[in-house]
Amino acid sequence: MKTVGVARFGGPEALRVFEVPEPHAGPGQVRVRVHAASVNPGDRYLRNGSLGRNSATPPYVPGMEAAGVLDEIGAGTVTDLRIGDRVMAMTVPTEPGGGAYAQYLTLPAQRVTRAPEGTSHAEAATLPMNGLTARGALDLLGLSPGQTVAVTGGAGVVGGFVMQMARAEGITVVADASPTDEELVRSLGADRVIRRGRGVARRILDAMPEGVDGLVDAAVIGSAVVAGAVRDGGVIVTLLGEGPHAISPAELRRRSLRTSMVFVPDYLDDRARLDRLRSQVEAGELTLRIARVLPAEQAAEAHQLLEAGGVRGRLVLAF
Repeated sequence: MKTVGVARFGGPEALRVFEVPEPHAGPGQVRVRVHAASVNPGDRYLRNGSLGRNSATPPYVPGMEAAGVLDEIGAGTVTDLRIGDRVMAMTVPTEPGGGAYAQYLTLPAQRVTRAPEGTSHAEAATLPMNGLTARGALDLLGLSPGQTVAVTGGAGVVGGFVMQMARAEGITVVADASPTDEELVRSLGADRVIRRGRGVARRILDAMPEGVDGLVDAAVIGSAVVAGAVRDGGVIVTLLGEGPHAISPAELRRRSLRTSMVFVPDYLDDRARLDRLRSQVEAGELTLRIARVLPAEQAAEAHQLLEAGGVRGRLVLAF
């Protein structure tokens, strides 16, 4: 089967096509014939070696989410899925089976659910990991209807999902955007839109003078930078490690703030959450956004586009 990965860690140019033996579903597993795999910012960390190896020998295959058709069910596997079902799945590329940039994936059955009705494979492939990240962020905030959340990176895929989920739950949203993205961010659920960039915390406070109850830093600005926008006793959720941009423990204690980081593999085997995402798409509560679909052979170009920035929606590889 065809996979896309690296034999040696490096930049986008390190990605190439490999032919490897097909995997088959074992007990408790299903196999997905992948038709689309999304390209996410985290994929570069496996490609460049930051995450280490995901198998004893190359190729090392990135990718965390895919969509396609269920084509094998392992012996003794309990599932409501049937061969031929259109499905979506999330995987962890550092596990021995490798990532989603592959024609076939074998996965525990609980990591696979039906794709939303009326979506293409490419659209469905953008939902599992990005949607679970947004869901995890909101769960960590623990907000109630009528409370307020700020979202940095509102035009991004995860930021957009956070806003749409928050709106569906009756939470007031303020989000940042560039002038060219303001209309998009409003359409995704922002009640107030403020200009992105330096000074964003002050502009959030201008919009919400008492401070917001929670903040999701989808732009990975850093909790130290955005903390001023959050009321004392509030919560900041981050998506990646922050390094020097993290708020100090002393400041957290002084203001009774709490910070949490989304670790999406915690949700890997939570099929109910994954299926809830499907339902929300079908109900019109979540919007799936594709920037561009490229053949799997053009994975290096997809990573170059991703690293250049400014992509709205997800790049997707077609298999």
